[in-house]
Amino acid sequence: MNLAYIPSPSTGVIELGPIPLRGYAFCIIIGVFVAVWFGNKRWVARGGTAGTVADIAVWAVPFGLVGGRLYHVITDYQLYFSDGENWVDAFKIWQGGLGIWGAVALGAVGAWIGCRRRGIPLPAWADALAPGIAFAQAIGRWGNWFNQELYGKETDLPWAVKISEGANRVAGTYHPTFLYESLWCVGVALLVIWADRRFKLGHGRAFALYVAAYCAGRGWIEYLRVDEAHHVLGLRLNVWTAIVVFVLAVAYMVVSAKLRPGREEIVEPAAVEAPKDEAADADGEDGEDGKDGKASGGSTDATDPTDSTDAEGSTDAEDTEASVPDAAGAGAKEPGDGAGATPQKAEKS
Repeated sequence: MNLAYIPSPSTGVIELGPIPLRGYAFCIIIGVFVAVWFGNKRWVARGGTAGTVADIAVWAVPFGLVGGRLYHVITDYQLYFSDGENWVDAFKIWQGGLGIWGAVALGAVGAWIGCRRRGIPLPAWADALAPGIAFAQAIGRWGNWFNQELYGKETDLPWAVKISEGANRVAGTYHPTFLYESLWCVGVALLVIWADRRFKLGHGRAFALYVAAYCAGRGWIEYLRVDEAHHVLGLRLNVWTAIVVFVLAVAYMVVSAKLRPGREEIVEPAAVEAPKDEAADADGEDGEDGKDGKASGGSTDATDPTDSTDAEGSTDAEDTEASVPDAAGAGAKEPGDGAGATPQKAEKS
């Protein structure tokens, strides 16, 4: 008898009045917010503008949800289109069932559209978002705990998860594969953060590292699961998918490092052009003010000193010229008066 285990919630829905809060959807929503928030911090640190990650996520998230659901429905079609099943359940995403492979693939298409609209490179945006996606997966996996799904083989380990009797499941204690993957994703996020700081990963290599590291863990975690799945050559389909994607991610890192070493210097041209435009506007305003000041100052200086000097100079000249003739005329008019005799006496003495 297993005395220690992780209990499962009795229900995955919390009724908030007429509004049902589903644990699975709640975990997905929180994960998206964490990914966007953390991705925005990394994007700004790389030289981008705040809000760009969220603007592109408006495109990436809906595409990702559709892609994740499509992958799940296609690979587990027997759950919805076999005898006795209701195909309408394929649209009930709140009941669980999102394939990360489809979510990342189609989410990348949405991100590509958003990046093109903003004029920024998709690989740089993906590098900034990579650790946030891993954190989002770590949070989102707890939605499987609410739904009591995606557990592993039976075990009596103290961290086993207890599953209650229900549709398509047998009561017992099982490997909590949702917990294993959650912890693995946290480790992947920390690995990408460390490697990005240490090696200055760029041109999509941080994202490729996230993909490769996640696939490495998903392979052995998938091997523990006991839920129904298609098998190819004795291995679950998702194990093969993890192997193929892992090889592609590693190949991309090697080829990209040779073709485009280093990291992008500019990740968002608009973020660089904006300060230049502001500086140009500021310089233009200062130049106009300086020109006005010089013009007004020059006219004032030219008017005051020059005009006053000319006015005074002309007045003095006129007074001097006027006084000289008057003096000469006064001496010549009456030569025999006292004014004319005084100089004669002086000359004689």
